[in-house]
Amino acid sequence: MQTTLGIIGGSGIYDIDGLEGAEWVSVATPWGDPSDQILTGTLGGVKMCFLPRHGRGHVHSPSSVPYRANIDALKRLGVTDVISVSACGSFREEMAPGDFVIVDQFIDRTFAREKSFFGTGCVAHVSVAHPTCPRLSEVCHTAAQQAGITVHNGGTYLAMEGPQFSTLAESKMYRESWGCDVIGMTNMPEAKLAREAELCYASVAMITDYDSWHPDHGEVDVQQIIATLMGNAEKGRALVSRLPALLGAQRDPCPHGCDRALDYAILTAPDKRDPTLMTKLDAVAGRILG
Repeated sequence: MQTTLGIIGGSGIYDIDGLEGAEWVSVATPWGDPSDQILTGTLGGVKMCFLPRHGRGHVHSPSSVPYRANIDALKRLGVTDVISVSACGSFREEMAPGDFVIVDQFIDRTFAREKSFFGTGCVAHVSVAHPTCPRLSEVCHTAAQQAGITVHNGGTYLAMEGPQFSTLAESKMYRESWGCDVIGMTNMPEAKLAREAELCYASVAMITDYDSWHPDHGEVDVQQIIATLMGNAEKGRALVSRLPALLGAQRDPCPHGCDRALDYAILTAPDKRDPTLMTKLDAVAGRILG
């Protein structure tokens, strides 16, 4: 199987020097329109698909991002591996603004989003005990090191609904009682949907601030976040540019089973499945549904 790498990121992360045959393509999905067109091309012999999570010009809030359509669209383009690149706040002194964190766990506090491709008419339960792919995460960690980025390997990401930032009380609870490392608004339900679609998923969290818990930094300063974001985008492009050489053009089955997540997940008997929903699942669950 050939590797096709999908990058879900913000402005600047999809603008990669050296992308050959670059073309913005529209992808129709039964879950609605994705956030934007998808930039496709080849980098270092590896097929790449870049999707602006919020749309070019930042038109989607974290709650309105069409997460299901985004994952479905990438699956339809043949993507095998998805890397999320997103901004976050830090709950740890040693995880400073400008650093990157390779996330390996999530606490999902979102509530206003569709979180599954499945439901009435086809019930399925996938495991997200380990919601990111260790193989893909290690590749991201290595790429960050090669790019000279200060990177932390492993961390728990608190996914909040937003769009407002945390209160001081919330920030202190997430940090002190819950043991979270970073906070953001977009990796859930993205990671859950990637698992349902049998895609390997890794999360690169780019720290912009200390949220509101830090006594020397006070509340989140949006102007400071934007300034840090610009520097992080440069680092993010450096990380992404190194991924093709590390992944290679040829891909073996995932050793952790991400690409076989649906093997035993679907519980609804074949004769009880909703034909309309089955049609909508043609891309994300086509392997298992035949």
